[in-house]
Amino acid sequence: MNFTVRRAGPGDGDVLGEIHAAAWEAAYAPFFDPGFAADGIASRRTRWHARLAAQDSTILLAEGDGRPVAMAVFRPSSTRPRFAEILSFYSHPDSWGTGAAAALMTGTLGHLSADGFTRAHLWTLRDTPQSRRFYTKAGFTESGSTRTYDFGDGNPLTQVEFERGC
Repeated sequence: MNFTVRRAGPGDGDVLGEIHAAAWEAAYAPFFDPGFAADGIASRRTRWHARLAAQDSTILLAEGDGRPVAMAVFRPSSTRPRFAEILSFYSHPDSWGTGAAAALMTGTLGHLSADGFTRAHLWTLRDTPQSRRFYTKAGFTESGSTRTYDFGDGNPLTQVEFERGC
């Protein structure tokens, strides 16, 4: 399947929400109490209209056969001067293994390079081996930095940082 990458537009809030909710449910929900996970999935379905309206970051979509299946969000890093930070990177579980995420990462890195960035970093949960393998395959390396992140349930999880050139 061939994939195209494009900037998300004002009408893409629902599809961004569906991609984010489905991917988050598959990858992250097992880390949380079922009630908290259900609330998190529901909120991810509805938050993207406001994120698009805020225009504080670039949001890309990868499409296969005309259907959006993966999303990336990035902006200049608030903690690493001259770096871009990939804040969100999700593909719908239906597209896992199809090459959609790889096409989106290639498109994301191309946008970052065109925007003048030479380095990018991101954070992912330490205990999600699938995402860690993907980022490694995409040329990212672990920086050695870790942090804890509380998704709002009072139970912080460990994240690891990855980085690479654009």
